This record gives sequence, structure tokens and C-alpha cells, in this order.
Amino acid sequence: MDWGTQLWDQYDVIDKHTQSGLDLVDRYIKFVKERSEIEQNYAKQLRNLTKKYAKRGNREDQDCKFSNHASFQEILNELNDYAGQRELIAENLITGICVDLLKKLQDFKQERKMHLADVKKAQQNLESSFKHLENTKKRYAKEWAEAEKASQQAEKAECEVSATKVDVEKAKQHAHARTHTAEECRNDYAAELQKYNKEQNYHYYTDIPQLLNKLQGMDERRIRSLADGYCKFSDIEKKVLPIISKCLEGISAAGTKVNEKQDSILVIEQHKSGFEPPADVDFEDYSQGIKSATSESSLNPPKVRGLIWPFSKKHKIMQAQKQMQTPAEDYSHLPPEQRKKRLQTKIDDIHKDLQKAQDQSEALEKMKGVYEQNPQMGDPSSLEPRILEMTKDTGRLRGELAKYETWLSEALGGEESPFPVNNNTEYGTSMSSRVTHDPDANIYAEFDEEFDEIESPIGQCTALYSFEGNSEGTVSIKEGELLSIMEEDKGDGWMRVLRASGDEGYIPSSYVKLAS
Repeated sequence: MDWGTQLWDQYDVIDKHTQSGLDLVDRYIKFVKERSEIEQNYAKQLRNLTKKYAKRGNREDQDCKFSNHASFQEILNELNDYAGQRELIAENLITGICVDLLKKLQDFKQERKMHLADVKKAQQNLESSFKHLENTKKRYAKEWAEAEKASQQAEKAECEVSATKVDVEKAKQHAHARTHTAEECRNDYAAELQKYNKEQNYHYYTDIPQLLNKLQGMDERRIRSLADGYCKFSDIEKKVLPIISKCLEGISAAGTKVNEKQDSILVIEQHKSGFEPPADVDFEDYSQGIKSATSESSLNPPKVRGLIWPFSKKHKIMQAQKQMQTPAEDYSHLPPEQRKKRLQTKIDDIHKDLQKAQDQSEALEKMKGVYEQNPQMGDPSSLEPRILEMTKDTGRLRGELAKYETWLSEALGGEESPFPVNNNTEYGTSMSSRVTHDPDANIYAEFDEEFDEIESPIGQCTALYSFEGNSEGTVSIKEGELLSIMEEDKGDGWMRVLRASGDEGYIPSSYVKLAS
């Protein structure tokens, strides 16, 4: 069944129906746009939320050592990645549905307008032919009436006695001419009628059905395009569901990482003062009389640490005053246990800085040797200021190392120090073997012919999904591919990686899994 044969006389209905269909496409485009805006606003609010509750500052960095704090940070990171997927949904809704349907909608409007104009033109042509037929018919009727009138007048003239023969002949000739003209008009009318019937038959059985069928085809293509848009509305979100599931699984995994016992032990390690609780208060027997003020005990009273009331207001004020005081370089303002930890941490940091400085010095010396052997590559004397600066830095770090190791030995008292005092000018190999190398420590250890600085990877990861890097600065990856991490996620949902082929660029952080 088609519109051309079944709805040949329903032009107004087809006009309204096709217009209603185009209005529906326009409404759906607006609906998808508003849905995209909702997704964009939702993603923006999620990013603002994660940014608001993200940890900042040294005190908060210290709190992140606790598993419950660290897990919360992981949840914020996963939520940030989740927000990125909502942004991706919003972008794909616009590019995958709105842009495509908007272009088709314009094409459908132009096609509909053209077909309706053709139908209207065909109708006007048929009406024009009918008017011409009516005019021919009226002329035929008029000429026939005049011919009958002329015949009657000729018969009357022939019957009148007073009429001359000339008058009778004249009347007969006039009647004959009128009859001939009427016959010609009759033939014209018959020919025009036959022509009109032929045009009318072509109009209702060929021309109009073809035009209405074209409108039907256009409307069916509109419906199919709209149906595809309906399916894409769901498919776009389905495509990111695996990544969203990964984000939700990451949130659940963060919850399982919380270890309340370990957090309690960490609180003890971070805040244990090392002081012993106060001893029992001695009984003072006043029944023996007041001792002389010149007694030896009164002149040289024993040094006893005063009582501590940890929950008193005075104790809190004292703690606040200590925190406001400028910290001593040797951390003597801290309790014994905390002082040991801070000194040990400082020594570890100096070890790293010293190892890095030594690596840089060795690299500069190698560069100087290459310059001396190949003067065309550079001037050896240009490296002297840098070498001298590194030598000074190395000496300064060794002095600081000896100073802090001495303070650590004092803080340990009779205990054996894990880092013996080292006042030698050379940095011992036994000491360097315990140094935890910084990822950037060997930045100058290797260099190419141009002596460019080489950036070392900071980790490895595996691609969970394929990604097409079409934007500037991005790189394409394949599922299962092993990648080197060159720059971690800064909180915007992107990280910089290096492929085995040498290609480097940014990819979504949620598309990879960090190597354990």
C-alpha cells in the first residue's frame, strides 16, 4: 500500500502529517541537547566536588598515610574519572545524534517543500486546463444558441409575404454561417474535453501518485533516521559502561583497602612521644617535723619530670604554644621518638640529594671529556661553572649529612645508629648502597650525541581499552598494549605515556591499569 493510490485525495492530511514528523525530529534534537547539557553540568559538579574534597598541604599529605584517608582519595580519583566518562557521553550525544539529525532535518525540509510545490503546480495546471475547457464549452453553447436563433429568423423571413427574395437569401446565409461556426465550436469543445480527460487521467493516476509516493519515501527515511537516533541514545552510554563499571569497582576496591588495625598502629608510630608515664607520688611525712632548709636534699633536689595531664586545658595550651614556636634545626623541640623519626627522614632525603648530585657531577665530567676529545661539539670550559657548583653542593650535602647523623646518634643515646657518623670527604659505598634512588636521580647518567636531557619513565601501565588520539597532543593506543608512564594524572583525568614505537602523548587515565 502506498500514499499515491490510497491517499490521492488527502493532500492536506499528508501535508500536516509530514510537517508533524519534521517537528518531532526537531523536538528530539532539542531533547538530546538538553540531556547533553545535563550530563555536562553533572560532570562539572562532580569535578568541582572532587576538587573541593581533595587533600592539600603537608598536614593532609601526612593524613593520607592512613588507609581510610588514602582510600577516600582513591574514591575521589575514581569519581573524577567517572566525571570524565559523563563528559564523553555528553560530547557523543551532540556529535553522534544532534549533528547528524540536524543535517538530515534540513535535507528533509527542502525535499518536502519541493515535492509539495510539485503537487501544487500539477493541481494548478489541471485547474487551468479545466478553466480552458469551461471557456470552450461556454463559447460552444453561445454559438449554438446564436445558430438556432439565426435559423429561426430565416424560417420566419421565408414565411413572411412582405419579405423579398433577397432578404430571405440573406437570412438563410446568415443562419448557415452561424450553424457552421457552432459546428466548429462543437468540434473545439469535443477536442478540448478529450484533452482535459487525458490530462486528468495522467494527473490522478500517474503524476500525483508519483509525487505522493516520493513524500512517503521521504517520511519513511525520516522515521528510520529518528529510530537510529533513539538507538544511539542508548548505545552511546552502553559504550562507556565498562569504564564506568571499572570506576565503581575501583571505589569498592578502595573501601576494601581500609585497614583499621594498621591505621591505629600508624597513629602510634607517628605520635609516640617516648616519655614514660609519671612515677608514683612519694608520701611526705609531716609528723617528723619540717626538714631544715639547709639540708642536702633541699639544696640539690632531684630532677624529676613534672606530672602530665594530657586532657587538661593547660596541656592543650602548652601544645599549641610549642607548635607556634620556631622548630629547632635538630628537632630538639619534638618528643624523643618523633625527633628520631624526623632526623632519620632528613638523613634519607640528604642521601637522595647527594646521590643525585654525584650522578650529575659524573655526567658533567663525562661531557667535559667528550668535549675535550671533540672540540667541535662544545667548549669544555663552559662546563666548569656547573662542575664547580655541583662540587660545592656535594660538599654542603656531606656536611649536612654528618651534622644530622651526629644529632641522630645523640637522640639514640646508647642505641646503635643505623647510619654511622661519616665525616670523610668521600661518600662511602656502604652508605650509598642504602640510598633509595629517586626516579630523576640518573637524569644525567646517559646522553646522546647532542647531549639532550633524557626523561625517564616513572612507571608502567597496560591499556584496558583502545583509544583513538585524534586531538592535538594525544596518542592512539590499543587494548592490551604495555605503555611507559611519563607524566601522572594531575587531576584532570589525563596522563602522558610513551609507546614502544616511540609515539608519545596524552590518554585518558581510566583507559589503563597501572602495573603492580
